[in-house]
Amino acid sequence: MVFSNSAKKIVFCFVLFCFGYFMRSQNAVTDELNSIHGNFQLDGQYYEADSLIGAPKVPEKFLSNVFGNINYSKGKFSAGVRYEAYNNVRQGFLPSYKGQGIVNRYARYRTDLLDITIGNFYEQFGNGLMLRAYYEPGLLYDNSIDGARIISNPYKGVTLKGVIGKQRYFFSTGAGIVRGVDGEVNINELFDSLLGKKKTRVILGGSFVSKYQADQDNSLILPQNVACYGGRMNIIRGGFNFNTEYAYKINDPSADNNKSYKYGDALFSTISYATNGFSILFQGKRIDNMSYRSDRNEGLQNLLINYLPATTKQHSYTLFALNPYATQLKGEIGFMGELQYKVKKGTLLGGKYGMEITVNYSQANGLKQYGVRDSTTNMTFYQTKWDFSEFNSKNKVISTPTGTVVTNNENLNYYHDFFIEVNKKFNKKFKATFMYGNQFYNRNIIQFNSVNAGFKNLRTDLALIDLTYKYKSSSSIRLEMQGLFTPDQSVETNSNLVAKGNWATALIEWWPNSNFFMAVYDQYNYGNPNDKLKIHYYLGTMGYNSGPHRITVSYGKQSAGIFCVGGVCRVVPASNGLTLSITSSF
Repeated sequence: MVFSNSAKKIVFCFVLFCFGYFMRSQNAVTDELNSIHGNFQLDGQYYEADSLIGAPKVPEKFLSNVFGNINYSKGKFSAGVRYEAYNNVRQGFLPSYKGQGIVNRYARYRTDLLDITIGNFYEQFGNGLMLRAYYEPGLLYDNSIDGARIISNPYKGVTLKGVIGKQRYFFSTGAGIVRGVDGEVNINELFDSLLGKKKTRVILGGSFVSKYQADQDNSLILPQNVACYGGRMNIIRGGFNFNTEYAYKINDPSADNNKSYKYGDALFSTISYATNGFSILFQGKRIDNMSYRSDRNEGLQNLLINYLPATTKQHSYTLFALNPYATQLKGEIGFMGELQYKVKKGTLLGGKYGMEITVNYSQANGLKQYGVRDSTTNMTFYQTKWDFSEFNSKNKVISTPTGTVVTNNENLNYYHDFFIEVNKKFNKKFKATFMYGNQFYNRNIIQFNSVNAGFKNLRTDLALIDLTYKYKSSSSIRLEMQGLFTPDQSVETNSNLVAKGNWATALIEWWPNSNFFMAVYDQYNYGNPNDKLKIHYYLGTMGYNSGPHRITVSYGKQSAGIFCVGGVCRVVPASNGLTLSITSSF
């Protein structure tokens, strides 16, 4: 449902917010059987052109992303709607979001046997390798399914799911139909009399997902029904946890894989152990040709059915997150290991309050591909091997007398990230965080999805000091300093997305009380070889919190970069201006 009158939508959004705030102030209309709740968020920005940092001229001057949810429940029934308005959508988000309307509406009814939803819903099978529909407003990512979902628990320990529908595509739905079933069995609960008291718990699951899209290609015969299926297992005993899942997808020629007819598969495993003061985690994955969309012609983050987890750390500090890793749909192999240790109180290093040490290393590499290109159809057929030699591969291209080409992917090393973090509380008022990191970043693959983009790989060392002084129970001052150091100081003028030379950041944040805060931030590209581009990105922020309500205002410059959540990323352009953010829930 899309409205045509902008004024009506703005008024509707304002009424939605006022209604939510009123319901909150009246403790909502809530009793044991009825409840109304929801939330509202506005992110707006006033833009100023700045050619020096690459901030473009914005004709509208002010752009905004707004959404509001209202949910109602009574007993076993619940329903809700979400209204979104982009007038126009902020820089860095896909322009197709321009517009406004009710993009999410659902009704749900639950009994002891059945849980039925019609309308828009979010769902995940296992780790998401075959299906994950979710919403991430920071990325403006929403691949909800508009259709029907049924969940049933026919026996204790058994969960069955079935879904069918079309995915959200901006203010409409995609061309393809998504169908899926999932089953999960908790062995201990199913055989409670025999295994209910056992320390080892075992959970097994399996999924089948299929998408349908008509074949409208005049030159190729494309599969209209593409199936993906697999299984998973989770074993838990005390502090030990092992989770693994495998998925197989039949051939699915698409824009992502250059119309390749190769099958796809994925393996994702996590093993962890935790005890008092100590934990260790290891994750590994191998993904090959696992792009799975309800429209084979789409790209970017549009209409993805599945989710491919990133086995890399999601950093919160600015420079550590300046060059994040984005999961490669065509194929990759990667792992992450993390160890955490809490030094005991009363020891030489622990002191009175103890100390926490975290060591993490992650790496992602491309898959070695052996391919043949048909000169008549220009179709590429390739194979991969499960020999895990990708971590030691050398670049190689061999031409045969017949003109076919056998290749090992160039630049197989995509990314690595090592860091050590120390958190130490010195007394009741003072605590600190210290970090050192080392990163390798293949810009050709991660940012431009091409081995021939022409950029140098980025190697960086990073350092951080974060100091917090809490001088009252609800008052504190925080000082944060970061540095990024790279041996490559060359200038690459054809990209505004990559760091050029060394960077330094400094932040001072003050909380005079629990409601109000202010901060001053400077990100300085002091190592840029071009003196004109040794720019200070100053930013000032003020905010006010009151329960579930928050208002934040910022003014200053932001450098271009990439913002990622869980391996799903979007480009953030350089900007200069005023930013307003309001969030409220009831």
